[in-house]
Amino acid sequence: MSKSLRIVFAGTPEFAASHLQAILQQGVHEVIGVYSQPDRPAGRGQKLVASPVKQLALAHNIPVFQPLTLRDAAAQAELAELKPDLMVVVAYGLILPQAVLDMPRLGCINSHASLLPRWRGAAPIQRAIEAGDDVTGVTVMQMEAGLDTGPMLHKVSTAITAQDTGGSLHDRLAELGSAAVLEVLQQLAEGIMQAEKQDDSLANYAHKLSKAEAKLNWQQSAIKLDQQIRAFNPWPVSHSQLNGQVIKVHAAEPVLENNTSAAPGTILAAEREGLVVACGEGALRLTRIQLPNARAMSVADVLNSKQELFPVGAVFDL
Repeated sequence: MSKSLRIVFAGTPEFAASHLQAILQQGVHEVIGVYSQPDRPAGRGQKLVASPVKQLALAHNIPVFQPLTLRDAAAQAELAELKPDLMVVVAYGLILPQAVLDMPRLGCINSHASLLPRWRGAAPIQRAIEAGDDVTGVTVMQMEAGLDTGPMLHKVSTAITAQDTGGSLHDRLAELGSAAVLEVLQQLAEGIMQAEKQDDSLANYAHKLSKAEAKLNWQQSAIKLDQQIRAFNPWPVSHSQLNGQVIKVHAAEPVLENNTSAAPGTILAAEREGLVVACGEGALRLTRIQLPNARAMSVADVLNSKQELFPVGAVFDL
């Protein structure tokens, strides 16, 4: 039986909540405090909403701390009073200064959704799909001052399929990461943890997603556009304009055998299986789209009532 560790958990979104849930469910270690980002306005009413991690902590009667920064002395003193053995950090969203990194007896560990040193940074799940990577995973590392640069404690990998979206891969990596953290906690408790230094020469960066990136450039290849559409689902969702209307594209597939000479963005076919659109290389079949002020629907359902919006030969904006 592993020795029980006194853990402070720091995280904010659903990805982090999966990790906290796994630690609580296992019941070996004591979570003595939870740090999460301040409540944010959400929804049409813009009411303040607690993060998934905060909601889970409150459901388990764990004290929750939501400082705006961990750089000030008062916030650091509050953390020091908890006397943690270890801090587990997952998608927290605040920078941990060196004083905080040094505070727990065993330091701070982080679960990062990539196979480091590839895809350090804010959006590793989406960037891996967008780049056409065949494999990704989760790395649990010892934290240091640099961005995702610390020694690696445990790595677990998974294939990226041709059907994976940012959403599906997120959920799979949340499960893998949760199990990986439990493995690391056991080894740290037993004092048998070994670390591997990252090779900085292999590092690249997964920059934060922005809505501005979501516009489809039909001059790119069908394969590249398919990767973008899958990466940006469920957010920010790829889109294009047709006759002044913004059409969001939730799902598509390359039509590689289509060697059209039509200009990129041209609708080649509008059929129940999807809208076939010419690309810089090949063509793309859009299978699930969203019209303005409507929900996402299959193209078959859209064409039942809106066939006139998608005449063959019409051209999406580049």
